[in-house]
Amino acid sequence: MEIGVFEAIAVFLSIAISMAIIVPFEGTLVRFRANYNPKGLQLDAEGGAQPHTGPVIQSYFGMMRRVYNIEGWSGLYKGFMPTFLSTAFVTGLIIVFMDTPRPSHGKYRAPEASVLGTLFYTIVMMLLSLPTTIITFRAITTPIKLPWFNPAKALRVLLTPTERRQPWILYLTPGLLATQFAQIAIVVLGLGPLRRLLLPSRGSVFFTEVSYSKLGIYLIILSLTTIFITPLEVIATRLAIQRNHSSSEYNSVSQEIVGDSEEQTEFAGTDEDVIGLRNEEDPYIGLVDCAKRILEEEGWKALYRAWWITVLGTFGTVA
Repeated sequence: MEIGVFEAIAVFLSIAISMAIIVPFEGTLVRFRANYNPKGLQLDAEGGAQPHTGPVIQSYFGMMRRVYNIEGWSGLYKGFMPTFLSTAFVTGLIIVFMDTPRPSHGKYRAPEASVLGTLFYTIVMMLLSLPTTIITFRAITTPIKLPWFNPAKALRVLLTPTERRQPWILYLTPGLLATQFAQIAIVVLGLGPLRRLLLPSRGSVFFTEVSYSKLGIYLIILSLTTIFITPLEVIATRLAIQRNHSSSEYNSVSQEIVGDSEEQTEFAGTDEDVIGLRNEEDPYIGLVDCAKRILEEEGWKALYRAWWITVLGTFGTVA
């Protein structure tokens, strides 16, 4: 479709306004799920047992309060620029190639199509957005204050030398693609056909054509899928912030001997970190390994952090 200059400005201005509202909540969610909070003793370099000394945050809003108390408003808006730029880019692609004035910004929403068409669309959008998702999650969780208008400097902080030399390695982050594909399979191959079977099409007058008994069944199924989707979202967050390294003496995600400490930048003005992060020298090596270690080290509740947000998100796909 053709779109004028003023229409384009209005679209991107609306994106900026919506991001100003959404980013603090999404940033809190990412930090809450990324926070490493082992329940047992940890071993130090000499093999001695040491209690965990990182922050213990039990709730989503407790995390939001902690971010504000330590880093202020600037901390709540960490990740704004990569979120805005990636959303604007994807929106531009949809406007140009999908011929629709109202592109969807949802994580799993796709135009009405066959199951295979929706699957193809969702996978393509996931692959396009994966690098920016990784960068955004790392920008949110880093304790370092990043410049808003100096992307080169920010990327030197967020990406390892290996990732800067070989950016395609982001797609090889252990377990991340498998986690994303699992989420897509549940939503597109599972919930998609069920929605078509039980509910009227989105182009219809929903509340006049819907069968409320079928709607109730669908909502129950949506709620049950939270059991599977929420752990996948937590695992995806953990894997996305896990940086890729390369060394002949270590595996592909272990700490490099040199390189990562060459770039220095100032911290966010406090000696206290908002969240605790897992040691990069002992990385997760895949989807199953990540789930297993979270269960062993932090307990099953860590896999269901902010589950209610996942429920609200899936309910948003009903109408």
